[in-house]
Amino acid sequence: MNELMQRVVEGDRIDGREFLTLAREASLHELGFMANAIRKRLHPEPVVTYVIDRNINYTDICISACKFCAFFKAPEDGTGSLLSFEELAQKIRETMALGGTQILLQGGLHPDKPLEYYEEMLRFMKKTGIHVHGFSPPEICHFAELSGLSTREVLERLMAAGLDSMPGGGAEILSDRVRQTLAPRKCSADRWIQVMEEAHNLGMRTTATMMFGHVETMEERLEHLQRLRDLQDRTGGFTAFIPWPFQPDNTPLAQAMEIEKTSGFNYLRMLALSRIFLDNFDNIQASWVTQGPKIAQLSLFFGANDFGSTMIEENVVAAAGVHFRLSEQEIQRLVRDAGFEPRQRRMDYTPV
Repeated sequence: MNELMQRVVEGDRIDGREFLTLAREASLHELGFMANAIRKRLHPEPVVTYVIDRNINYTDICISACKFCAFFKAPEDGTGSLLSFEELAQKIRETMALGGTQILLQGGLHPDKPLEYYEEMLRFMKKTGIHVHGFSPPEICHFAELSGLSTREVLERLMAAGLDSMPGGGAEILSDRVRQTLAPRKCSADRWIQVMEEAHNLGMRTTATMMFGHVETMEERLEHLQRLRDLQDRTGGFTAFIPWPFQPDNTPLAQAMEIEKTSGFNYLRMLALSRIFLDNFDNIQASWVTQGPKIAQLSLFFGANDFGSTMIEENVVAAAGVHFRLSEQEIQRLVRDAGFEPRQRRMDYTPV
Protein backbone atom coordinates (compact mmCIF):
# COMPACT_ATOMS: atom_id res chain seq x y z
CA MET A 1 0.00 0.00 0.00
CA ASN A 2 2.80 2.44 0.89
CA GLU A 3 4.46 1.86 -2.49
CA LEU A 4 1.14 2.46 -4.31
CA MET A 5 0.50 5.63 -2.33
CA GLN A 6 4.00 6.89 -3.12
CA ARG A 7 3.43 6.32 -6.84
CA VAL A 8 0.11 8.18 -6.72
CA VAL A 9 1.67 11.17 -4.95
CA GLU A 10 4.50 11.25 -7.50
CA GLY A 11 1.98 11.43 -10.35
CA ASP A 12 1.98 7.89 -11.73
CA ARG A 13 -1.18 6.67 -13.46
CA ILE A 14 -2.89 3.81 -11.63
CA ASP A 15 -4.81 0.99 -13.30
CA GLY A 16 -8.19 -0.45 -12.42
CA ARG A 17 -6.80 -3.17 -10.16
CA GLU A 18 -4.90 -0.57 -8.15
CA PHE A 19 -8.01 1.63 -7.96
CA LEU A 20 -9.94 -1.27 -6.40
CA THR A 21 -7.09 -1.90 -3.95
CA LEU A 22 -7.29 1.73 -2.79
CA ALA A 23 -11.10 1.58 -2.60
CA ARG A 24 -10.88 -1.54 -0.45
CA GLU A 25 -7.86 -0.87 1.75
CA ALA A 26 -6.98 2.84 1.96
CA SER A 27 -8.29 4.85 4.91
CA LEU A 28 -10.17 8.13 4.45
CA HIS A 29 -7.07 9.95 5.68
CA GLU A 30 -4.81 8.17 3.17
CA LEU A 31 -7.19 8.86 0.27
CA GLY A 32 -7.42 12.52 1.28
CA PHE A 33 -3.63 12.80 1.51
CA MET A 34 -3.16 11.42 -2.03
CA ALA A 35 -6.02 13.41 -3.58
CA ASN A 36 -4.85 16.64 -1.95
CA ALA A 37 -1.30 16.06 -3.24
CA ILE A 38 -2.65 15.68 -6.79
CA ARG A 39 -4.84 18.75 -6.41
CA LYS A 40 -1.86 20.82 -5.23
CA ARG A 41 0.28 19.59 -8.11
CA LEU A 42 -2.38 20.52 -10.70
CA HIS A 43 -3.36 23.77 -8.94
CA PRO A 44 -0.38 25.07 -6.96
CA GLU A 45 -2.08 28.40 -6.20
CA PRO A 46 -4.56 28.27 -3.27
CA VAL A 47 -7.48 29.27 -5.53
CA VAL A 48 -10.97 27.72 -5.59
CA THR A 49 -13.17 28.59 -8.54
CA TYR A 50 -16.95 28.87 -8.84
CA VAL A 51 -19.46 29.86 -11.50
CA ILE A 52 -22.60 31.98 -11.20
CA ASP A 53 -25.36 30.28 -13.14
CA ARG A 54 -28.91 29.07 -13.01
CA ASN A 55 -30.19 25.58 -13.67
CA ILE A 56 -33.22 25.98 -15.95
CA ASN A 57 -35.29 22.84 -16.48
CA TYR A 58 -37.37 23.76 -19.53
CA THR A 59 -39.80 20.87 -19.00
CA ASP A 60 -40.52 18.16 -16.43
CA ILE A 61 -42.49 16.10 -18.97
CA CYS A 62 -40.39 13.00 -19.68
CA ILE A 63 -40.80 9.59 -21.31
CA SER A 64 -37.67 8.15 -19.64
CA ALA A 65 -39.27 7.47 -16.22
CA CYS A 66 -35.90 6.98 -14.48
CA LYS A 67 -36.32 5.21 -11.15
CA PHE A 68 -33.95 7.62 -9.37
CA CYS A 69 -35.79 10.80 -10.42
CA ALA A 70 -38.33 12.60 -8.23
CA PHE A 71 -38.71 15.49 -10.70
CA PHE A 72 -40.25 14.08 -13.90
CA LYS A 73 -43.92 13.93 -14.89
CA ALA A 74 -45.17 11.27 -17.32
CA PRO A 75 -46.63 12.69 -20.57
CA GLU A 76 -50.14 11.49 -19.57
CA ASP A 77 -49.86 13.30 -16.21
CA GLY A 78 -51.73 16.57 -16.64
CA THR A 79 -49.54 18.42 -14.12
CA GLY A 80 -46.41 18.48 -16.35
CA SER A 81 -45.23 21.85 -17.67
CA LEU A 82 -43.12 23.47 -20.37
CA LEU A 83 -41.55 26.90 -19.86
CA SER A 84 -42.56 29.64 -22.28
CA PHE A 85 -39.81 31.64 -23.99
CA GLU A 86 -40.86 34.69 -21.98
CA GLU A 87 -40.38 32.71 -18.74
CA LEU A 88 -36.94 31.70 -20.02
CA ALA A 89 -36.10 35.35 -20.75
CA GLN A 90 -37.18 36.42 -17.26
CA LYS A 91 -34.97 33.75 -15.63
CA ILE A 92 -32.00 34.78 -17.81
CA ARG A 93 -32.46 38.48 -16.94
CA GLU A 94 -32.53 37.64 -13.21
CA THR A 95 -29.38 35.51 -13.60
CA MET A 96 -27.45 38.21 -15.45
CA ALA A 97 -28.51 40.82 -12.86
CA LEU A 98 -26.79 38.63 -10.22
CA GLY A 99 -23.56 38.49 -12.23
CA GLY A 100 -24.39 35.17 -13.86
CA THR A 101 -22.42 34.14 -16.94
CA GLN A 102 -24.23 30.99 -18.02
CA ILE A 103 -27.45 29.00 -18.03
CA LEU A 104 -27.43 25.25 -17.38
CA LEU A 105 -30.30 24.16 -19.63
CA GLN A 106 -31.72 20.67 -19.25
CA GLY A 107 -35.15 19.08 -19.39
CA GLY A 108 -37.13 15.90 -19.59
CA LEU A 109 -37.34 13.84 -22.80
CA HIS A 110 -40.50 15.48 -24.16
CA PRO A 111 -42.32 13.21 -26.63
CA ASP A 112 -43.75 15.91 -28.92
CA LYS A 113 -41.27 18.74 -29.49
CA PRO A 114 -39.30 18.68 -32.78
CA LEU A 115 -35.62 19.61 -33.09
CA GLU A 116 -36.66 22.97 -34.61
CA TYR A 117 -38.27 23.91 -31.28
CA TYR A 118 -34.92 23.55 -29.46
CA GLU A 119 -33.10 25.45 -32.21
CA GLU A 120 -35.58 28.28 -31.84
CA MET A 121 -35.16 28.18 -28.04
CA LEU A 122 -31.38 28.47 -28.38
CA ARG A 123 -31.54 31.36 -30.86
CA PHE A 124 -33.95 33.16 -28.52
CA MET A 125 -31.66 32.64 -25.49
CA LYS A 126 -28.50 33.68 -27.35
CA LYS A 127 -30.01 37.11 -28.08
CA THR A 128 -29.42 37.90 -24.38
CA GLY A 129 -25.66 37.21 -24.70
CA ILE A 130 -25.67 34.45 -22.06
CA HIS A 131 -23.51 31.30 -22.40
CA VAL A 132 -25.78 28.27 -22.90
CA HIS A 133 -24.40 25.13 -21.22
CA GLY A 134 -27.19 22.89 -22.36
CA PHE A 135 -28.79 19.53 -22.98
CA SER A 136 -26.99 16.22 -22.28
CA PRO A 137 -26.28 13.01 -24.21
CA PRO A 138 -29.69 11.41 -23.45
CA GLU A 139 -31.42 14.57 -24.73
CA ILE A 140 -29.23 14.58 -27.87
CA CYS A 141 -30.08 10.89 -28.49
CA HIS A 142 -33.79 11.66 -27.94
CA PHE A 143 -33.71 14.59 -30.41
CA ALA A 144 -31.93 12.35 -32.95
CA GLU A 145 -34.57 9.64 -32.58
CA LEU A 146 -37.46 12.09 -33.06
CA SER A 147 -35.85 13.88 -36.01
CA GLY A 148 -34.40 10.85 -37.83
CA LEU A 149 -30.97 12.52 -37.84
CA SER A 150 -27.66 11.24 -36.48
CA THR A 151 -26.53 12.53 -33.08
CA ARG A 152 -23.64 14.33 -34.81
CA GLU A 153 -26.08 16.15 -37.13
CA VAL A 154 -28.21 17.11 -34.12
CA LEU A 155 -25.14 18.51 -32.34
CA GLU A 156 -24.10 20.46 -35.45
CA ARG A 157 -27.57 22.02 -35.75
CA LEU A 158 -27.78 22.90 -32.04
CA MET A 159 -24.30 24.43 -32.11
CA ALA A 160 -25.26 26.50 -35.16
CA ALA A 161 -28.34 27.70 -33.22
CA GLY A 162 -26.20 28.81 -30.26
CA LEU A 163 -25.37 25.85 -28.00
CA ASP A 164 -22.01 26.73 -26.40
CA SER A 165 -21.16 23.70 -24.25
CA MET A 166 -22.75 20.55 -22.86
CA PRO A 167 -23.18 19.28 -19.28
CA GLY A 168 -22.46 15.67 -18.36
CA GLY A 169 -25.99 14.83 -17.23
CA GLY A 170 -27.61 11.47 -17.81
CA ALA A 171 -24.38 9.56 -17.16
CA GLU A 172 -25.47 8.16 -13.77
CA ILE A 173 -23.18 5.09 -13.89
CA LEU A 174 -21.75 4.22 -17.32
CA SER A 175 -22.43 0.50 -16.96
CA ASP A 176 -25.24 -1.08 -18.95
CA ARG A 177 -26.32 -3.38 -16.12
CA VAL A 178 -26.92 -0.35 -13.91
CA ARG A 179 -28.57 1.62 -16.72
CA GLN A 180 -30.97 -1.24 -17.49
CA THR A 181 -31.92 -1.38 -13.81
CA LEU A 182 -32.36 2.37 -13.29
CA ALA A 183 -33.33 3.85 -16.64
CA PRO A 184 -33.93 1.25 -19.37
CA ARG A 185 -35.32 3.87 -21.78
CA LYS A 186 -32.21 6.05 -21.60
CA CYS A 187 -29.24 5.84 -23.98
CA SER A 188 -26.64 3.12 -23.34
CA ALA A 189 -23.22 3.78 -21.82
CA ASP A 190 -21.61 3.45 -25.28
CA ARG A 191 -24.05 5.97 -26.77
CA TRP A 192 -23.38 8.45 -23.95
CA ILE A 193 -19.65 8.24 -24.64
CA GLN A 194 -20.25 8.44 -28.42
CA VAL A 195 -22.25 11.68 -28.14
CA MET A 196 -19.58 13.23 -25.91
CA GLU A 197 -16.83 12.19 -28.32
CA GLU A 198 -18.75 13.69 -31.26
CA ALA A 199 -19.23 16.94 -29.32
CA HIS A 200 -15.50 17.10 -28.49
CA ASN A 201 -14.56 16.39 -32.12
CA LEU A 202 -16.83 19.29 -33.18
CA GLY A 203 -14.86 21.57 -30.85
CA MET A 204 -17.37 21.69 -27.98
CA ARG A 205 -16.21 21.53 -24.36
CA THR A 206 -18.28 19.44 -21.95
CA THR A 207 -18.33 18.28 -18.34
CA ALA A 208 -18.67 14.74 -16.96
CA THR A 209 -20.69 13.56 -13.97
CA MET A 210 -21.27 10.44 -11.91
CA MET A 211 -24.29 9.73 -9.72
CA PHE A 212 -23.27 6.97 -7.29
CA GLY A 213 -24.60 5.29 -4.17
CA HIS A 214 -27.59 3.28 -5.43
CA VAL A 215 -27.46 -0.15 -7.15
CA GLU A 216 -23.92 -0.07 -8.53
CA THR A 217 -20.82 -1.97 -7.36
CA MET A 218 -17.37 -0.45 -6.88
CA GLU A 219 -16.31 -2.32 -10.05
CA GLU A 220 -19.06 -0.50 -11.96
CA ARG A 221 -17.91 2.85 -10.56
CA LEU A 222 -14.47 1.94 -11.90
CA GLU A 223 -15.97 1.09 -15.32
CA HIS A 224 -17.54 4.57 -15.35
CA LEU A 225 -14.28 6.33 -14.46
CA GLN A 226 -12.29 4.19 -16.94
CA ARG A 227 -14.63 5.13 -19.80
CA LEU A 228 -14.28 8.83 -18.95
CA ARG A 229 -10.48 8.64 -18.62
CA ASP A 230 -10.17 6.77 -21.93
CA LEU A 231 -12.31 9.36 -23.74
CA GLN A 232 -10.36 12.24 -22.17
CA ASP A 233 -7.15 10.58 -23.42
CA ARG A 234 -8.61 10.60 -26.96
CA THR A 235 -10.12 14.11 -27.03
CA GLY A 236 -9.21 16.24 -23.99
CA GLY A 237 -12.70 17.75 -24.30
CA PHE A 238 -13.87 17.50 -20.67
CA THR A 239 -13.32 20.59 -18.52
CA ALA A 240 -14.37 19.04 -15.20
CA PHE A 241 -15.73 16.00 -13.38
CA ILE A 242 -18.59 16.24 -10.87
CA PRO A 243 -19.36 13.18 -8.73
CA TRP A 244 -22.47 13.34 -6.54
CA PRO A 245 -24.41 10.80 -4.50
CA PHE A 246 -27.93 9.61 -5.28
CA GLN A 247 -30.62 11.45 -3.29
CA PRO A 248 -33.22 8.76 -2.51
CA ASP A 249 -36.12 10.72 -0.99
CA ASN A 250 -39.37 10.79 -3.03
CA THR A 251 -37.89 8.56 -5.76
CA PRO A 252 -39.45 5.32 -7.14
CA LEU A 253 -36.10 3.55 -6.59
CA ALA A 254 -36.06 4.27 -2.86
CA GLN A 255 -39.68 3.12 -2.57
CA ALA A 256 -38.83 -0.17 -4.32
CA MET A 257 -35.53 -0.83 -2.52
CA GLU A 258 -33.97 -0.03 0.83
CA ILE A 259 -31.27 2.43 -0.23
CA GLU A 260 -29.54 4.48 2.42
CA LYS A 261 -28.33 7.98 1.69
CA THR A 262 -24.58 8.16 1.04
CA SER A 263 -22.79 9.52 4.11
CA GLY A 264 -20.40 12.47 3.97
CA PHE A 265 -17.63 9.97 4.82
CA ASN A 266 -18.36 7.80 1.77
CA TYR A 267 -18.85 10.86 -0.46
CA LEU A 268 -15.37 12.13 0.46
CA ARG A 269 -13.86 8.69 -0.20
CA MET A 270 -15.38 8.56 -3.69
CA LEU A 271 -14.38 12.15 -4.42
CA ALA A 272 -10.75 11.38 -3.51
CA LEU A 273 -10.74 8.12 -5.51
CA SER A 274 -12.05 10.06 -8.54
CA ARG A 275 -9.29 12.67 -8.20
CA ILE A 276 -6.68 9.91 -7.96
CA PHE A 277 -7.93 7.92 -10.97
CA LEU A 278 -8.85 10.77 -13.35
CA ASP A 279 -5.31 12.01 -13.79
CA ASN A 280 -6.16 13.69 -17.12
CA PHE A 281 -8.99 15.87 -15.72
CA ASP A 282 -7.86 19.33 -14.60
CA ASN A 283 -10.86 20.12 -12.43
CA ILE A 284 -13.02 18.26 -9.90
CA GLN A 285 -16.14 19.92 -8.48
CA ALA A 286 -17.43 19.71 -4.93
CA SER A 287 -21.14 18.89 -4.65
CA TRP A 288 -22.49 21.31 -2.03
CA VAL A 289 -25.96 20.96 -3.60
CA THR A 290 -26.21 17.40 -2.26
CA GLN A 291 -23.70 17.52 0.64
CA GLY A 292 -24.22 20.92 2.19
CA PRO A 293 -21.61 23.61 2.90
CA LYS A 294 -19.49 21.90 5.58
CA ILE A 295 -18.76 18.71 3.62
CA ALA A 296 -18.18 20.90 0.54
CA GLN A 297 -15.46 22.75 2.49
CA LEU A 298 -13.87 19.42 3.42
CA SER A 299 -14.03 18.42 -0.28
CA LEU A 300 -11.37 21.06 -0.97
CA PHE A 301 -8.92 18.82 0.94
CA PHE A 302 -10.09 15.62 -0.81
CA GLY A 303 -9.29 16.58 -4.40
CA ALA A 304 -11.88 19.22 -5.35
CA ASN A 305 -10.59 22.57 -6.64
CA ASP A 306 -13.94 23.98 -7.74
CA PHE A 307 -17.03 24.86 -5.72
CA GLY A 308 -19.36 24.45 -8.67
CA SER A 309 -22.25 26.80 -9.20
CA THR A 310 -24.23 29.23 -7.09
CA MET A 311 -27.28 27.38 -8.51
CA ILE A 312 -29.62 30.38 -8.43
CA GLU A 313 -32.28 27.80 -9.28
CA GLU A 314 -32.17 24.01 -8.94
CA ASN A 315 -35.18 21.71 -9.26
CA VAL A 316 -34.13 18.08 -9.71
CA VAL A 317 -32.23 17.56 -6.44
CA ALA A 318 -34.79 19.76 -4.66
CA ALA A 319 -37.54 17.37 -5.81
CA ALA A 320 -35.71 14.67 -3.82
CA GLY A 321 -36.11 16.78 -0.68
CA VAL A 322 -32.61 18.34 -0.56
CA HIS A 323 -32.67 22.13 -0.19
CA PHE A 324 -29.19 23.57 0.32
CA ARG A 325 -28.90 27.15 -0.96
CA LEU A 326 -25.78 29.32 -1.20
CA SER A 327 -25.32 32.87 -2.45
CA GLU A 328 -22.12 34.05 -4.12
CA GLN A 329 -21.15 35.79 -0.86
CA GLU A 330 -21.67 32.57 1.13
CA ILE A 331 -19.56 30.56 -1.33
CA GLN A 332 -16.78 33.16 -1.09
CA ARG A 333 -16.92 33.04 2.71
CA LEU A 334 -16.84 29.23 2.84
CA VAL A 335 -13.87 29.13 0.46
CA ARG A 336 -11.96 31.78 2.43
CA ASP A 337 -12.74 30.06 5.75
CA ALA A 338 -11.19 26.88 4.32
CA GLY A 339 -8.00 28.83 3.55
CA PHE A 340 -8.43 29.43 -0.18
CA GLU A 341 -9.03 32.41 -2.45
CA PRO A 342 -12.41 32.31 -4.27
CA ARG A 343 -12.41 33.19 -7.97
CA GLN A 344 -15.39 33.44 -10.32
CA ARG A 345 -14.91 31.55 -13.59
CA ARG A 346 -16.64 30.78 -16.86
CA MET A 347 -17.57 27.29 -18.13
CA ASP A 348 -14.10 26.82 -19.67
CA TYR A 349 -12.42 27.83 -16.37
CA THR A 350 -11.18 31.18 -17.66
CA PRO A 351 -11.60 33.83 -14.91
CA VAL A 352 -14.41 36.40 -15.12
